[in-house]
Amino acid sequence: MPDMIPAPRRRPLWRLFILPALVVVAAVAWSAFWFYAASEVGVRADAWAAQEAKAGRVYACGKREVAGFPFRFEVSCSDASVSLFSQTADAKALFTARLSEILVIAQIYQPKLLIAEFKAPATISDRGQPPSMKVNWTVGRSSVSGLPDIPQRASIVFDNPSIDRVNGPVATPLAKAGHLELHGRIAEGSARDNPVIETVLQIVAGSVQEFHPLLAAPFDIDVQTRLTGLKDFRPKPWPERFREIQAAGGHVEIVRSRLQQGDLISVAAGTLSLNAQGRIDGELQMTVAGIEKVIPALGIEKMLEEGVPQATLDRVAPGVKTQDLNNLFGALDRAIPGLGKVVKQNAGTAAAAGINALGKEAELEGKKARAFPLRFADGAVFLGPVKVGQVPPLF
Repeated sequence: MPDMIPAPRRRPLWRLFILPALVVVAAVAWSAFWFYAASEVGVRADAWAAQEAKAGRVYACGKREVAGFPFRFEVSCSDASVSLFSQTADAKALFTARLSEILVIAQIYQPKLLIAEFKAPATISDRGQPPSMKVNWTVGRSSVSGLPDIPQRASIVFDNPSIDRVNGPVATPLAKAGHLELHGRIAEGSARDNPVIETVLQIVAGSVQEFHPLLAAPFDIDVQTRLTGLKDFRPKPWPERFREIQAAGGHVEIVRSRLQQGDLISVAAGTLSLNAQGRIDGELQMTVAGIEKVIPALGIEKMLEEGVPQATLDRVAPGVKTQDLNNLFGALDRAIPGLGKVVKQNAGTAAAAGINALGKEAELEGKKARAFPLRFADGAVFLGPVKVGQVPPLF
């Protein structure tokens, strides 16, 4: 008889379902975990908001929704508002900001990193009054690293931000930029205990209206600072915070700064502090290229033609009287008709020559420049040996 071939052994069918069953169990468990965690988002958010409210920062949300299943959480807050209250017995609102929507995103595998997106526009109200500022942008994002109540670093970025002053239905442009970034981190200490803050501010194609014609032309800024002397991040009036920094021996170190506006380029570094009277002391070492391009924008010729206000003379040339200048120009015209007018019209050239005589020759980014100190002494501002302004006390 031929050899008998044994029939193949049948494997139990249940083994084929082990892996699919495990996948289904894992999916069910993960879904249960996600929905439980999503339900806790509201609880944690309310607890955090209550904690912030005790410190004077009140966050409100007209409508809150949680999405993002299965690997992240997306918390959207419509009709959002942030109010800062004074830490006094009456607890008055210092300001309130409102915006259309905030979307906060957190990955489950990276819960200490929060990404937020902001939907324009936003309005700002001062001390319970109707909105006085309107802020717009095309893209607004931020990121915070660390626990929500103990952040370690934060960044905020806006594309095409603009600020308008609002007076009823009338909106007046106040400031705008093509791009703005602000980065900050706690270099030492913590948010609750003597934080040392390092910041980097970058503005591209920025301009400011209503203050000075120089600021209306587009400029780029890149500034890195280091601030010491804070006790914590609790909200408090600025005079109180400045007094706190002064009492702790704090200061602002301008690690580096660069400003460019057309042909003008300026870099500076140094340290500024406050004295017991709340006035600024310190010194910045500046190097400037193209400063002669700025002189016409200062309006020196026009100022002389129209007459220099005594308050301006007291600030830039103590002891000189308006009548003294008028007498001088009149005497020049009597001696040589038209000479006084020529001197006025060439005041900008003379001012540029005077500024160029300050400091010493230098080179900045391949251009001829001047290097000189910008000093602050009891609030007075000196460009080299010349007093150019006065900063009021900060407390």
